[in-house]
Amino acid sequence: MHDFYYSKTPQSAHQYGFAAYEYRGAALRFTTDAGVFSRGEVDHGTDTLLRSLPESMEGRVLDLGCGWGVVGVSVGKRYPGCEIVMTDINERAKELSERNARANGVNALVLQGDGLESVDGAFDYILTNPPIRAGKQVIYRLFRESAARLTPEGFLYLVIRKQQGAESALKYLKTIFSLVETVEKSGGFWVIRCQGGMFSDV
Repeated sequence: MHDFYYSKTPQSAHQYGFAAYEYRGAALRFTTDAGVFSRGEVDHGTDTLLRSLPESMEGRVLDLGCGWGVVGVSVGKRYPGCEIVMTDINERAKELSERNARANGVNALVLQGDGLESVDGAFDYILTNPPIRAGKQVIYRLFRESAARLTPEGFLYLVIRKQQGAESALKYLKTIFSLVETVEKSGGFWVIRCQGGMFSDV
């Protein structure tokens, strides 16, 4: 049986590593492990997503599919006034994100669950590098769930590689959000910003 980073309970042997990352003047250090996405370094898509975020952020922020926590921890460190919530289906990812938030002095609520099932309330920002290899049905469900959980002025930011369906995702997002725009393209990755979710529930 294959062990995917979106598995609930990874079976692969632990292979701990460390990743350093600088985000808008904050020097961060992360523990990583096998069985979690992008072990050992911040992938280009996630880096592009983070560097496409607004220069000022406040309110409630969800790191959806948090992996070992680089998005939520980076935003929480740079914008300490934000309320950070992080969630992932992968129990190993949850443990790493909790550890990395503590190690970097970030106060965050870290949850385990499929999509937003364990998460309460609405968010001003939902940030995600979605699990493309889980399939279109899964990631489009995450988009719908996100649309239902944004505040009226809230934003969904996501990153997706052009070769892995960015154009079709853009078309789909326009059916569930009133405002959809590509705000960055780098190395084949597109960062898409969405606002005005049309779903009141999921």
